[in-house]
Amino acid sequence: MRRLKKKPQSKPQIPIAPLIDAVFLLLIYFMVTSSLEKQEADISFELPGTVEQEEPLELPDEQVIEIRENGQIVVNEYSYDSPQSNRLIELQAMLTRLQESSLANKTVTQVTILPDPKTRHARIIKVMDAVAASGIKGVNFSLED
Repeated sequence: MRRLKKKPQSKPQIPIAPLIDAVFLLLIYFMVTSSLEKQEADISFELPGTVEQEEPLELPDEQVIEIRENGQIVVNEYSYDSPQSNRLIELQAMLTRLQESSLANKTVTQVTILPDPKTRHARIIKVMDAVAASGIKGVNFSLED
């Protein structure tokens, strides 16, 4: 009798390439759906607001806005914006804060615009626009002697 040789059976193999694709797809899915920033917890507190005074507080009578020949704007020896700036964002923000503090202190805000005689009129108009946008109604003009 002759014995039959068994054919060597090949071991079952799992294809790796599709598994790697599936792992990468899962990795991409979890990266997209997760957030990198921590969510802020709800902390219940209130930020300080404006407090109205019972009696008027002594504030300076008026603020003098100097407009120099080159277009530089100076208030209390502090320069605001650049001479080439058209929107005067810094000046308007400062005037708005001044107006808000004056309203909280129950006083009237007075602003005097002091342009150099050689200042361009367009620059003076821009300053007047910033004053008007801040809600200040007490505006005076003065000229240097």
